[in-house]
Parts: sequence; C-alpha cells; structure tokens
Amino acid sequence: MSSEIIIEKLLEERDLNLNFLKHLDFEMMMDLTEKEIENIEKLKKNTIDQLKKIEQEISFLSSQKF
Repeated sequence: MSSEIIIEKLLEERDLNLNFLKHLDFEMMMDLTEKEIENIEKLKKNTIDQLKKIEQEISFLSSQKF
C-alpha cells in the first residue's frame, strides 16, 4: 500500500477521533454522575493519545515522501 493511501486512512481515523472528542465534550454538558464523568475523561485521554500517535505517523510518512 502506498504511503499516500496510508496517510489518507490515517487522516480519516484522525477525523473520526476529533468528532468523537466533540461528542464527548457535548456529553460533559449533561447531568452526569461522578463515575460517568470519570469514564468520559478516560475516553478523552485515550482518544487524545491516539490522535498524537496518528499525527506522529502522518508526520513520519510525509517526511519519507521527500
């Protein structure tokens, strides 16, 4: 698979994660229990960690093209 296709897939995954974070932020506006808030915070942290990995991979693949 060419790096352009891989980058495109990574960008799609990044967009999905960004949308998921928006959804989690919206959820935080609801009347939640302490446990629900804790779970959402964990999900947000994991999603942000995934986003960082995706961005690193995109950066690496982009640098390989030149």
